[in-house]
Amino acid sequence: MFTWSGDTGLATLFVSAFVSATVLPGNSEVVLVAVLKSFPERAAAAIALATLGNTLGSLTTFGLGRLLPQRPLEGRAVGWVRRYGALTLLLAWLPVVGDALCAAAGWLRVPWLLAAAVIAAGKLLRYLAVAQAVALF
Repeated sequence: MFTWSGDTGLATLFVSAFVSATVLPGNSEVVLVAVLKSFPERAAAAIALATLGNTLGSLTTFGLGRLLPQRPLEGRAVGWVRRYGALTLLLAWLPVVGDALCAAAGWLRVPWLLAAAVIAAGKLLRYLAVAQAVALF
């Protein structure tokens, strides 16, 4: 039988966050809220694991973008990354658009360490906002 504990909640959150950052459907915010409500003493770990999982998922999409052939390619995401550079990856948390931005950044060969840092910053800010909302209600 399944038991919802702090450890299983954190593991579920990590997997949900990773999947949510790929083209597969996921809802890491809902899982984060459930973990924060059930185990408020684990808030820091929950935010850290959600950020890590979601960042790794986005970096997977970034890596897939690097595998695309280098031929003329245009689109909104490519245009945004060309115009604003790695800072566009602060929006990697957005549904659909975030995946396209990560793939475009990979295809455009944005340095992966810079991409990882900016993606993680955006994801962390989003999860902190969710946690703050949970704390208020």
